[in-house]
Amino acid sequence: MMKPQYILSLDQGTTSSRAMIFNRAGEVAGKAQKAFAQHFPEPGYVEHDAKDIWSSQVSVLAEVLAQSGIAAADIAAVGITNQRETTIVWDRKTGEPVYRAIVWQDRRTAKYCDSIRAAHGGNIRAKTGLVLDAYFSATKIRWILEHVPGARARAEAGELCFGTVDTWLVWNLTEGRTFVTDPGNAARTMLFNIHTLQWDEDLLALFDIPAAMLPQVRSSSEVYGHTSPRFTNREIPIAGIAGDQQAALFGQLCLDKGMLKNTYGTGCFLLMNTGSRPVDSQHNLLSTVAWQIGGETTYALEGGVFVGGAAIQWLRDGARMIREADEINALAASVADNGGVYFVPALAGMGAPYWDQYARGSLFGITRGTTDGHIARAVLEGIAFQVYDIVKAMEADAGHATAQLRVDGGASKSDYLMQVQSDLFAFDIVRPQITETTALGAAYLAGLAVGFWKNTDELRAQWQADKVFSPQLPPERVRHMLHYWGKAVKAARHWIDD
Repeated sequence: MMKPQYILSLDQGTTSSRAMIFNRAGEVAGKAQKAFAQHFPEPGYVEHDAKDIWSSQVSVLAEVLAQSGIAAADIAAVGITNQRETTIVWDRKTGEPVYRAIVWQDRRTAKYCDSIRAAHGGNIRAKTGLVLDAYFSATKIRWILEHVPGARARAEAGELCFGTVDTWLVWNLTEGRTFVTDPGNAARTMLFNIHTLQWDEDLLALFDIPAAMLPQVRSSSEVYGHTSPRFTNREIPIAGIAGDQQAALFGQLCLDKGMLKNTYGTGCFLLMNTGSRPVDSQHNLLSTVAWQIGGETTYALEGGVFVGGAAIQWLRDGARMIREADEINALAASVADNGGVYFVPALAGMGAPYWDQYARGSLFGITRGTTDGHIARAVLEGIAFQVYDIVKAMEADAGHATAQLRVDGGASKSDYLMQVQSDLFAFDIVRPQITETTALGAAYLAGLAVGFWKNTDELRAQWQADKVFSPQLPPERVRHMLHYWGKAVKAARHWIDD
């Protein structure tokens, strides 16, 4: 019997679910994608229907197998990567969610975070590597237990499960037989101690969350269980789990200490591999678990921009200046420069290094001569400025300058955005041939677990650059732009009165 020739990756994102098939060379052999509904029931609230997440994911799984003509028997393993921090609570017996999934972007618990920050923020940071913020799962779980009638009593009786999206997908794929997560996803809940690599009893007590709700934490690359034949005709090992940003770091093969990547997705997430020890950030970055393989844990420094590609979606769906997302590039190219217009993409507050939940999206410098081209350019530049701020904080924490940034994600396909990014940094931006590095990272983790790839050296040989963007703008022009960006950020911060 022939050995299976492919790995299947399930990439569950904030706005769509994807399934991708990779061959031994790390090339895409099949791809399917399906968007699902976003719900905004109140200002600052962002929700998904957990059943939509599951149904969209299982439908693209079936679609990619059918379209590619690749049989389930030829899939060696399944890897899973997911939008992180998004919180799902469901009934252990029926699998029914008790409430919609509360999405990572949701701000409903911001005031609660403020109320406990002085007393508990330092301890939370020391244990979890995280800044106390509504972004993470802990306060979202607490909100569900407090606002869904009977939920707390059911949770204490062991009747409810909590999971991030990876846990929810594995639970459903195995028809409730496997209830697991990996250390990288666990590290984003604000309940996991990144030093002991255990759920933290003090934090569970602080947020009043019963330990019985929590999944088992397993490594990022091992066989957790098998898909039900209902979904894949035959059982396939589920063998890799990583949150989307950790998966992208692995997919970019940033396997050595000091290497970093930025993913330009709905948000922008910049991670630097910090090796076998967490770095205690002095510049408002997060310290997190990157992955755990074969008993060895790798850590990362992370800076997150809440609104990256989502700013382009806003230009399309909110401002309606473009019909398709990629039209922004032609619109930006219709003008010679930004015309003095600066956009702060704080549509969901500001993440690192500011951590300002009360900042709001803002446009500055508009005159009667301002056109949609200037605004389009300002939106793309606003994404690049945010990434610049994070890299500067990361360099300060790491104690050395950056020489190169590897990029991926949907918005990395914008040559204009990548060129602006290189101009701001005055170093090279490298876009790989395969920009689907999130799905690729999950595939690599699953493939390593089942021996599909022998080791990481075999993987390193696969990484190839597609295009290198080198700085072109004069330094004085860059200094001018950064000066006005700084003024714009200052004005946008604390816009909403606490």
